[in-house]
Amino acid sequence: MNRYDFTGRAVAITGGAQGIGLATAQRLVESGARVALWDRDERALAEAKAALGAAALAIHLDVTRADDVDRVVRATADALGAIDALVCSAGITGPNVPLTDYPVEAWKQVFDVNVHGVFLCNRAVVPLMRARNYGRIVNIASVAGKEGNPNASAYSASKAAVIGLTKSLGKELANTHIRVNCVTPAAVRTAIFDQMTQQHIDFMLSKIPVGRFGTVEEIASLLCWLASEDCSFSTGAVFDLSGGRATY
Repeated sequence: MNRYDFTGRAVAITGGAQGIGLATAQRLVESGARVALWDRDERALAEAKAALGAAALAIHLDVTRADDVDRVVRATADALGAIDALVCSAGITGPNVPLTDYPVEAWKQVFDVNVHGVFLCNRAVVPLMRARNYGRIVNIASVAGKEGNPNASAYSASKAAVIGLTKSLGKELANTHIRVNCVTPAAVRTAIFDQMTQQHIDFMLSKIPVGRFGTVEEIASLLCWLASEDCSFSTGAVFDLSGGRATY
């Protein structure tokens, strides 16, 4: 495993108590970072904090609530001295049904978490990063946002929005030392699979030429590079981790 140098760096991770977020936190801590785990699952937060030890700060956060996001960003910066990098990993899939059958409230919920949550967290950390003229923002989108998955219109559309948001913000901050990028994984077997039908899971696997799902450790490896000082020239970019699925 390559070791990045995060000595003295502080990284905040939404959805940090489980799945990709937790795997990223573990690798960051092993690389010398202090991490703030932002998650709405209090039990998972407690377990993650116990596993990571003193290098981790666990804070309950609902990313859809602007006031909560602002409060947690301030509390994290006060506790850790800065937020050098933000990784937005929190997300939900929504139901797997045709668009004509998609419940309106479920559509809104997917966008609240996957798009509005990313917007609120990005928006809240940028002023802190501007004040220090340094920062890394990494948003997790999905290959579904580039290609569209049938019976997953809200998820696909929300992840396309994350790609657009990332490209826009990356260009806005290109004349600073703040870099903003996103990743578009194919399916990775995490607890989010519990929100999907088996039919949809089988469909996703059938689209991956490598013939398997990604692992959280594989995603975390790229996320850590994007959150590091080494990622200095890429911004507003989209990085595929799709096992050969992505076609553009």
